[in-house]
Amino acid sequence: MFIVFAAMTVGWMTVSSADDVSPAGLIAIPADHDNDLKFYAGDGSIVTGSEALTRMRDASLTLWIAGNQFFAMDKVIGDFQHSAPGSTVGLITLPPGLILSAILGGGWSYKGQDYRATPDIYASVNSEHLKKLKAAGLMSRYAVYMHNELQIMVAKNNPKHIAGIDDLVRDDVRTSMPNPVSEGIMQFYARKVLDHHGIWQRISGGKECVACQTTPNNWFTAVHHRETSQRILDGKSDAGIVWKTEIQEARRAGAEVDAVELTAFDSLRNEVSYAIGALDNSKHKQVADRYLAFVTGPDGQAAYVSFGFVGASASELQMKPIE
Repeated sequence: MFIVFAAMTVGWMTVSSADDVSPAGLIAIPADHDNDLKFYAGDGSIVTGSEALTRMRDASLTLWIAGNQFFAMDKVIGDFQHSAPGSTVGLITLPPGLILSAILGGGWSYKGQDYRATPDIYASVNSEHLKKLKAAGLMSRYAVYMHNELQIMVAKNNPKHIAGIDDLVRDDVRTSMPNPVSEGIMQFYARKVLDHHGIWQRISGGKECVACQTTPNNWFTAVHHRETSQRILDGKSDAGIVWKTEIQEARRAGAEVDAVELTAFDSLRNEVSYAIGALDNSKHKQVADRYLAFVTGPDGQAAYVSFGFVGASASELQMKPIE
């Protein structure tokens, strides 16, 4: 049986929507993001999109995690299922700020359907998101489970000869940047770097928006982990700040893009941390704890490292109270 509360939901319930207007509080999933919505069946098969959202109501475990790790999750979850035979997993990989809003609001709307839910596990690129869940009485413990760093994605062979952050505001360079409204990479990291260089206002044009042209040269994305590479490949943008792992994934997929490596000051390689925890109202607490033990253990760490992420230290991997 699945029990639904007005603001805080356990399990899943699908509600028909006649006009694509969701009830107050439900967050709209951006259009055409079927691949960020997955259900991993016990037989190893994977379904995506609306069907995945519907089948999540029966999942052994649901994960809503920062979208910049989407490309690693088939292996991570596959390896977890191998260690927990018969388990089924629902997965949403979207910007962590968007996910946080959906948790606090009680679910999502997508393609004319409303899905009232909260996950078993949430992961973000910044601990401030977890503190908001603690303040709402929804999460009390977390662990840091991996690290990443910023790079600039450019077209193959770097035809604009971009060398660093300051080149992003050259008159001949068009940029594609993660939006500052819902994308953690911009909210907590890239904006800090742009501010350090004194060019945030020249990039943003004084705007904080989603999927919008902020200046003649800059575009803010909706969910940047696929958009920036595609805009570069389509000739709409020349460069954009992304995670190092996303450039590696784009290359694995055959995209003709290259990376401009940044100094430690600009890459924030010593600061970028991924935090994860189970919601206190998780319906599948036992499985959630098993998953957390997996991702903070050697097999989960190895799965992430194989995609270019940097593993966390032994002390970081220990579950601890959210302060």
